[in-house]
This record gives sequence, structure tokens and C-alpha cells, in this order.
Amino acid sequence: MKTILIITTILGGLAVALGAFGAHRLETKLDPAQLDTYQKAVQYHFVHVLALLALVALYPKLPFGATQWAGYLFIAGIVLFSGSLYLWSSREILGIEGWRFLVFLTPIGGTAFIAGWISLCISALKYPA
Repeated sequence: MKTILIITTILGGLAVALGAFGAHRLETKLDPAQLDTYQKAVQYHFVHVLALLALVALYPKLPFGATQWAGYLFIAGIVLFSGSLYLWSSREILGIEGWRFLVFLTPIGGTAFIAGWISLCISALKYPA
């Protein structure tokens, strides 16, 4: 869990930095639809950083492999879902218009988020009431 906590702190700082960057630097460079996509990436990024912090806090009560899997799946979701949306929304200013494969990473990341929540549910079901 220490590794997940360290990665979570890095991802949390990155969420703040990317959110501020979007609000202050990209607001005039992206059209409203692109900015909305970027903000959606920030939103899911933040929500899952908070989920990761909760997961680390719950680990003493849910010390199961599924709990760790949930953490790694949330991390994968942030990287793939939010990461692909960050890049997709700003592809024109980054000069990566040809990176069409990004549209395939977003649903994979979303699936990782869902699988993470299912894994956390499995851990909760294993918890002796």
C-alpha cells in the first residue's frame, strides 16, 4: 500500500497542477467543447485520487488482494481515462492531431475505473461483519 500511497500523492499534486493549468492557460486556447473535455479529465482524476486515499485508509480493515487491485486499477484509470482526455482535448495545441489511438484509451481507462470499484466491492464483501 505504500507504493499506492506514494503514487496517489503524486497524482494528487498533478491533478491540482493540471486543473490550474487548464483554468489559467488553456481557457483561451481551447474551444468550449475541448475545455469541457479537459475539465472532465480533471474531475475524474480528482475523484479517483480521493478514492485512492480512502482505499489506503481502509486497507487495515480490508487487507485483501482485491483492495490492492482496486488501487492499481484506479491508477490505471487515471492514466488512461484522464490522460487520454487531457491529450485529446489539447491535441491541436500539442501538435498531436494524428494521435487517433487516444480515443481507444479513454474507454479502457473507464473500464479500469469500473473494475477498480468492483474490486473494492469484493474486498468489502470479504470483510467479516
